[in-house]
Amino acid sequence: MMTKQEFFKELEEVLEVDAGSITGDELLKDLPEWDSLAVLSFIAMVNEKLDVNLSADRLAKAKNVGDLILLLGNKISG
Repeated sequence: MMTKQEFFKELEEVLEVDAGSITGDELLKDLPEWDSLAVLSFIAMVNEKLDVNLSADRLAKAKNVGDLILLLGNKISG
């Protein structure tokens, strides 16, 4: 399990953006860094750190960072 803040930090590393730049409200389509490589890196990160196997189909339905958190269910706290 990880906190939302820890999740944002991990996502920032996946996207290679500045620390503190992800707050949870961002639309994925508005993040130029959210590309196919970032999607694969995100899937690998949640698999490794949270033991969650996300399918690309489920991930494709996510519209914003909050949706990513919802996909991870009880693996994200606070």
